[in-house]
Amino acid sequence: MRNVSQFLIAAPASGTGKTTVSRGLMALLVRNGYLVQPYKCGPDYIDTKFHERVCKRPSYNLDSFMLSENHIIDLYNLHAHDADVCVVEGMMGLFDGYDRDRGSCSEVARILQLPVILVVNAQSAAYSLTALISGFLHFKRDVKIVGVIFNNVSSQKHKQMLWNVCEDLHVPCFGYIPKRQELMQQSRYLGLDFSEMNGDDGLADLIEEHVDWRGILQATQCEVPTIEVPKKNFQQNMKIWVARNDDSFSFIYAEHLDLLYNMGNVTFFNPEDNQEIPGDIDILYLPGGYPEKHGDALVAAKTTRGSIKQFIENGGKTLAECGGMIYLSQGIVADDDNYYPMVGVLPFKISMRKQDRKLSLGYRVFDWKGKRCCGHEFHYTQFLPDEPVPPSEFKVFDALNRPVITPIFRYKNLISSYTHLYWGESGFVDLFES
Repeated sequence: MRNVSQFLIAAPASGTGKTTVSRGLMALLVRNGYLVQPYKCGPDYIDTKFHERVCKRPSYNLDSFMLSENHIIDLYNLHAHDADVCVVEGMMGLFDGYDRDRGSCSEVARILQLPVILVVNAQSAAYSLTALISGFLHFKRDVKIVGVIFNNVSSQKHKQMLWNVCEDLHVPCFGYIPKRQELMQQSRYLGLDFSEMNGDDGLADLIEEHVDWRGILQATQCEVPTIEVPKKNFQQNMKIWVARNDDSFSFIYAEHLDLLYNMGNVTFFNPEDNQEIPGDIDILYLPGGYPEKHGDALVAAKTTRGSIKQFIENGGKTLAECGGMIYLSQGIVADDDNYYPMVGVLPFKISMRKQDRKLSLGYRVFDWKGKRCCGHEFHYTQFLPDEPVPPSEFKVFDALNRPVITPIFRYKNLISSYTHLYWGESGFVDLFES
């Protein structure tokens, strides 16, 4: 065992500044020579991209619905083995889960016995926050909040009022982040805009000036086991091609990439580059992203689209998730009624018109040959209502075991859905067994 500073950054609600604090702390620690291992609670694949950019190493998802407790522990310890500091960014409110606090970041904190730093939005509030923070401190005895960071602090007087809050509650205050308009993060309709991931140095400066980061490291020292990192096993020796683009095909869990690397030779390709994919590869993986934002480039890449269609029609094993499924559709209808023909394997069109857009969000689970398969769905685009959609081969349910209409398509050796499947624990190849 060895001591490592490790903590989970949480908040009473979304939009309080968790990402600002997380990225700023990561950037500051890296700048000071620490090896920082980042993690993200929940199924989010966007915040992890920011983490990886800052820390120069992949960020791993810790999700207590999609992962078993033992797998969360193993995954966390595996990537913490050489780190100086482990930073876990929470999601939503600390106790917000799919069923009360089940699936929340407080559950991850409990499983890993991580100390929690609470980021509190102090805008338009002062001593009333005593009641709020007191409730979080005492609500769950197995979740240990070790300190508070206040965000949106407007003045020195405001700062003193907030100091009184922590003094009366006997909880450390690790900092006061001033209210600044430039800290408002630009967003897209699916989340943070990661096309321009800049500003990490500015966030590091902000944290260094206003947060007691050394106090955080001292207060969050915990033991992690010393483990031997397993060696890669290339016994399967597969040829795996993965579509990858910073925007249109980018929603990939880091653990999934690790598993693919362990299965053989992984080749990344950009479907916008108009290159032909080989017909003798073993697996084609088309992850999610924003293909609907790149219609012109994808349409122009006729060679790529044609070779992918031929590969699937010839029985090639293919997994296409959300954006990957959109890419395999007949085409995309845009706001201006422009039509972008896609690969044309699946017999439906996708609409991104404003009048058709609707948020579809939540965990998805179904049974596959006695195995529990799960994932997460998050999109606004929809199947066009007047287009035939083939029936799903599986009965799909949400986290509360309620049936949902999200289809999972099987065509030859293609598996495709709006759902981003999580196969980090169950494996990948089993998905294609007949």
